[in-house]
Amino acid sequence: MSDVFDVLMSRRSVKFVQAPGPTEDQLELILSAALRAPDHGAIKPWRFVLVRGADVPALVDVGVRAGIAADKPLQQPKVDNARKWLSKVPLVIALGCRPDPSGRIREQESLLAVGAAVMNMLNAAHALGFGAFWSTGMGTYLDGVGEALGFDALNERFMGYLAIGTPIDAPDPVRRPDWRDHVSEWHAPAEA
Repeated sequence: MSDVFDVLMSRRSVKFVQAPGPTEDQLELILSAALRAPDHGAIKPWRFVLVRGADVPALVDVGVRAGIAADKPLQQPKVDNARKWLSKVPLVIALGCRPDPSGRIREQESLLAVGAAVMNMLNAAHALGFGAFWSTGMGTYLDGVGEALGFDALNERFMGYLAIGTPIDAPDPVRRPDWRDHVSEWHAPAEA
């Protein structure tokens, strides 16, 4: 199997990471890989905000404030777990999408392009020896969180967080589903 397939077949989400995070050169590779994702209409919908070091734990406070403002306070155990998790994470990339402002390309296609970009970042981080985890916690779906991170509420959709760092523990192997359980084959109907 080629090195590419070794990377693809061994990748898994790794939530608990610590410093060191990617160097500037490694981060450039990760972000450059993101922008190789498919992009119908060349909309370039990707929007990323880097949060590093001591600023990372403050992300929890952004979610807590948004929950209170929306009268949907985050449960204290979730807040405590998020604080514990982020206390060691060296890099978080906030993920956003700016769909086609003309409406020519459907929003769903721009969202898919950002999803593909995030998958490229996950694979690139793994190829470089880092662990990474895409989270939609910490108030991702609450009004105000995206805006607090610098996303334009009128033109951009906040899509969560990508945490990247050195795995704290060796990841356990994951039993993957059999692809045959998720694939069918279509045939054109026979003509009468």
